[in-house]
Amino acid sequence: MKKLIYISFIVLLFTNCEDVIDVDLNNAEPKLVIEASINYFKNTTGNEQSIKLSLSAPFFEDSIPPANGATVQISDTAGNTFNFIETDNTGMYYNNTFIPVINETYNLIINYNGEIYTASEILTSVVPIDYIEQNNEGGFSGEDIELKAYYTDPSGINNYYFFEFISDIPVVPSLSVYDDRFTDGNEIFGFYTEEDLESGDSVTIRNYGISSQFYDFMFILLQQGGDSGGGPFETQPATVRGNCINTTNPDNYPYGYFRLSEVDELIYIVE
Repeated sequence: MKKLIYISFIVLLFTNCEDVIDVDLNNAEPKLVIEASINYFKNTTGNEQSIKLSLSAPFFEDSIPPANGATVQISDTAGNTFNFIETDNTGMYYNNTFIPVINETYNLIINYNGEIYTASEILTSVVPIDYIEQNNEGGFSGEDIELKAYYTDPSGINNYYFFEFISDIPVVPSLSVYDDRFTDGNEIFGFYTEEDLESGDSVTIRNYGISSQFYDFMFILLQQGGDSGGGPFETQPATVRGNCINTTNPDNYPYGYFRLSEVDELIYIVE
């Protein structure tokens, strides 16, 4: 009987100690978010491209509002202009006449709510993925599956790589960036592991050629978003801004990045 009363007291104690905490967060004016990733997959024409425009939203907001009614253009040094047209007020802007040229400079111009946003970037090449190496004894447990996507870095050239691994497992894709500062001219690899990965699963592996500026941008972004980046209420150690600027009102700067990459894609079936 005494034991029952003691357990009941403990349950009551913990129940009474539960308080609802309302977090009062400051709401800033929405900013334009530019997701302008032009991907030129090897062995394709690369003519179909898209740009996503949205608005920043409060932390606890369930939906992300699209940025509707913008005028979006990309131009190159050859005098070509590619217009991106929005579909069904989704904030997704499409073009099917884009001409990708390696090492060409492209300029992005967005007119949104009477303000002009611009960015400039070079379409960067990438070497192909040579082969995939699988290790079934990885991780701390020695039972996780690890994948290494090997590629050969060109010698004597500063190269930067952005790897994306997308698997059948319903998790956020694995992203990582690499440079060749200490591996110039060598065979190196992009690395992926996931404890729930099993034989028969499909993993899409993409290697993007990127500029040094995008490498720096993603390196900081991935550090802040990783396990060592703190909780959701931690103060950002640095403001992560991309290469897009507001030429009309610099204080109303946008988020996001204008990137152009050649991409090598490989679909691997886990053995």
